[in-house]
Amino acid sequence: MSKKTKSFIYNLIGFGTLFFLFIYLFGKVIPLESFWVKLIAFVVATVLSPKFQAVRTKDGERLFMKWIFIKGIKVLE
Repeated sequence: MSKKTKSFIYNLIGFGTLFFLFIYLFGKVIPLESFWVKLIAFVVATVLSPKFQAVRTKDGERLFMKWIFIKGIKVLE
């Protein structure tokens, strides 16, 4: 599996997990219509989810992660 595919899957898993978690939590706490709960959950999950990116370097293709809760950029592979 290529690094670009891995980064896409990791982004999807990270965002999807937070998105569905926030839909559930905000649906229980905020008394709004379903559309607004999903929109708020989308924005919050977009901001809080980790970002993965595959970059071609002189050493080959590498996988990097940036997250709001970790200082700097982390090299995964």
